[in-house]
Amino acid sequence: MWPTRPGETVGAVRAVVLVGLGTALMALSAKVSLPLPYVPMTLQTLVVLMIGAAYGWRLGSATMIAYLAEGALGAPVFAGPVGGIAPLVGPTAGYLFGFIAAAFVTGWLAERGWDRSVALLFAAMAVGHIVILAAGFGWLAFGLGLGVAKAWQVGIVPFVAASLVKNALGATLMPAARRLIERRR
Repeated sequence: MWPTRPGETVGAVRAVVLVGLGTALMALSAKVSLPLPYVPMTLQTLVVLMIGAAYGWRLGSATMIAYLAEGALGAPVFAGPVGGIAPLVGPTAGYLFGFIAAAFVTGWLAERGWDRSVALLFAAMAVGHIVILAAGFGWLAFGLGLGVAKAWQVGIVPFVAASLVKNALGATLMPAARRLIERRR
């Protein structure tokens, strides 16, 4: 729906700017990459969960959809750096589509107060990580036919410790960022 009142115009412009900023951060986080046999380890999941927590479920999900659309259209925003359809149907597909659900869940939880303490935000981000890893695992195991054992070995195990570190980092950075923003106002 297009804005009809002056205040809504500001809200729409703000949303567009935030989506643009979010997709740029996603592209940058994809460049910090540790190549692994099937799926690279990047900082993307940290950024997905922070966007979800900061933007809420609606704008966070919209940002992830915009990010995937940019990549699908050929912009080199995915790890590699690559763009196009191949990452959206290859080994990384489940994780990439899991970004949308993770931003949704993390944003939904944040809107219900899970972003007000480090412990709750850590838990919300853990749920988001579980969503991403489950989507990636499902795609590897069943979409690509690697089987459960192989998908677990290459799609979950290498990412568990990093996910915990990213949760801790995100859960401590978000309140600090919020305080900094509130101080500047």
